[in-house]
Amino acid sequence: MTEPMRLPVRLAAPAGAVRRALTDPAELRGWLAEHAEVELPRRYEFWGRHTPEGDAPHQRLLHVDDETLRFGWLLDGVETTTEFALRAEGPDTTVLTLSQSHFDFAEAMDGSTIRGVLQTYWSLSLANLGAHLEGRPLLPKVDFTSADLRGELLIDAPTARVFESLTDSGQASAWFGYPIGIEPWVGGRYAMGGFESGYAARVVDLEPGRKLSVDWGPTGVSTWELAESQGKTKLTFAQSGFDEQNPPYGAWAGSVSGLAELRRFHEMKDWQPIWLPAQVPGLEQPEATEATG
Repeated sequence: MTEPMRLPVRLAAPAGAVRRALTDPAELRGWLAEHAEVELPRRYEFWGRHTPEGDAPHQRLLHVDDETLRFGWLLDGVETTTEFALRAEGPDTTVLTLSQSHFDFAEAMDGSTIRGVLQTYWSLSLANLGAHLEGRPLLPKVDFTSADLRGELLIDAPTARVFESLTDSGQASAWFGYPIGIEPWVGGRYAMGGFESGYAARVVDLEPGRKLSVDWGPTGVSTWELAESQGKTKLTFAQSGFDEQNPPYGAWAGSVSGLAELRRFHEMKDWQPIWLPAQVPGLEQPEATEATG
């Protein structure tokens, strides 16, 4: 079995507040899942349409103390292990490390098991935990019962600046946390990992200051549309053109999770991403703030 996937984040809240957000069922129903029930030290369950295989709770609490919460989670017939580990970094800052077993990047790419969504599912969930703790509106959660992949986000910044950060390689690489090479014209490349990484999606529609569409092939077309709204930017985003019998939930969750940092990138004076260097089995982690090409 591969090493567990680890996603560390720096959260702007005391360790006690983070622990409450992880263990209080009312808070969990806000940032994580449609349904949640917690009775420590015996029960830790969440389920519903925003949870992979969320028809019923499939978690089994394994361990809990002041710094650690660990549970088994049955997914596609395999019991995986998920752990939250907390470390107080200061009076108002906490480092949380999410550890998830049974994730394989190859499975994420070929869609052979629901476990392939775990990296981006947890990335979006942790982004929403960060937003919850900072008092910001949450991003749309994935609805694993629907093929309607769309949402919107309000960003307190001028539309021109937001559009530039969506189409400039350096800025997009910074807020997304992974190198992106962008040729901002119709027919141009949109290369996750940079221009030297191999496969590149294609820009299929671009209206300066207003709209960008990128064709990813089998997972469909991502579209971002911007509109001015009382001095702020309303960003509407959607995925279309995919096989509706097999929606690209993993790709969608990854795309949406990045928008949390796009908003923070524009709204925070001394912006720093919440993400710390991660370990994802099967995926080399390049420098997050540099676009190649």
